[in-house]
Amino acid sequence: MSDINPKSHPESNAEKDPDEWTTGEEPMTGAQASYLKTLSEEAHQPDSFDEGLSKAEASKRIDALRETLGR
Repeated sequence: MSDINPKSHPESNAEKDPDEWTTGEEPMTGAQASYLKTLSEEAHQPDSFDEGLSKAEASKRIDALRETLGR
């Protein structure tokens, strides 16, 4: 077990691959859904929004749309 306390070193776990999330298969959160819908509309890619996405899938789509929009 590591001696690093994640609370005193938050950067060590600040970005974790969505494929490694223990809750990644759960349905996306309301906040993710809202943000994804907004980004999809702004990017003129309405097909990017799908209500049935998991948390991990939504996160990946959000990242891709943010990159497309230059954010």
